[in-house]
Amino acid sequence: MNDSSPSWMQARENDRAAPAGIDTSRAHPARIYDYWLGGKDNFASDRAVGDQIVAAMPQIVDGARANRAFLQRAVTYLAREAGVRQFLDIGTGIPTAGNTHTVAQEIAPESRVVYVDNDPIVLTHARALLVGASEGATAYVESDLRDPEAIVRGAAETLDTEQPTAIMLLGILEFVTDDAEVADLLKRLLDAFPSGSHLVISHSSNVVDPEGMDEAARLWNEGGSTPLVLRTPDQLAGFFTGLELVEPGIVSCPLWRPDGIAEGIRPVDGFAGVGRRP
Repeated sequence: MNDSSPSWMQARENDRAAPAGIDTSRAHPARIYDYWLGGKDNFASDRAVGDQIVAAMPQIVDGARANRAFLQRAVTYLAREAGVRQFLDIGTGIPTAGNTHTVAQEIAPESRVVYVDNDPIVLTHARALLVGASEGATAYVESDLRDPEAIVRGAAETLDTEQPTAIMLLGILEFVTDDAEVADLLKRLLDAFPSGSHLVISHSSNVVDPEGMDEAARLWNEGGSTPLVLRTPDQLAGFFTGLELVEPGIVSCPLWRPDGIAEGIRPVDGFAGVGRRP
């Protein structure tokens, strides 16, 4: 590729040595996402699958960036308007600009943030990079979404489970392909925290460009290590049953409380919402 290629597509002649125990021969969701965001913690297998998906669905990179921007706006809302001071970010992925603790602690330095992931490469980078404000706390728990009790036990070393907490699940529920299992996992997580806690979800869909996203999902499932499923906004809304949806409800990521006027903003095939536990 030439110098005019987008930064996320720049070729790498030599991958750096991977940390011990990390399989770089098979693409991994966190590393593909890192590639699309212009990161450097990815390998040839990740870039190959990432490029295949982009060829089928060029807007996928815009979607990844829109998802990241949604995270930052959601955390800003929670910290500034909702008064939340505890955040549990599950499936955080490889750290990049505008992480949850960076946004929250800029508004409220006393904020406490726990990141959760089950990927060794994420753990390696999280320990090095996720350093927060001294007034608050930033910690990392190595665990899996499918074990909510282990997540809560680990998070309780940093968070007060009797205080309202924002449970962040951005771009991770698509890897739990059964709706009933998702509902069960969410209930077990929410039951661990009190009234005033919030649930934040973003999820890939196929309503803006069905053909392109279906092909992107097919390529991902062929080349990635973790199968995913696309869901509609109505399916996503079902995951907020029993919660009070924060305006504007379930919308495409760029349309959730945009920084400017929503008119003219182009939707992407990633939908998101924030709900409050009454």
